[in-house]
Amino acid sequence: MTGSTAGDPPADSIAADRTILAWTRTSFGFLVNGVLLTIKDWHRPATPAGFIPAALAIAAALCSYVIALKRQRTLGQRPIPARITPRHEVHLVATAVLVLIVVTVFAQMR
Repeated sequence: MTGSTAGDPPADSIAADRTILAWTRTSFGFLVNGVLLTIKDWHRPATPAGFIPAALAIAAALCSYVIALKRQRTLGQRPIPARITPRHEVHLVATAVLVLIVVTVFAQMR
């Protein structure tokens, strides 16, 4: 897309919307994971250890949602800041995914 017509939104607006949508989908994925981890042992008595993976998933969902709001604010600035790469945020979410995987595996082994 080289230019925009009178009715098209600016290209940077579309990129900002896509970025926000991606972070929101990530948050939703974590949230669904937390719900599924919570209800998977519905027939067993609840133990605090059983809720740890679900709590981590919900915390990761909230964290990624806050990142999405921060990205929305950053990409909404005019002029767009020189450095807009979410390097630290991506590392944080990747670490949250790995921790959630490890904790879930150990919780399943009980």
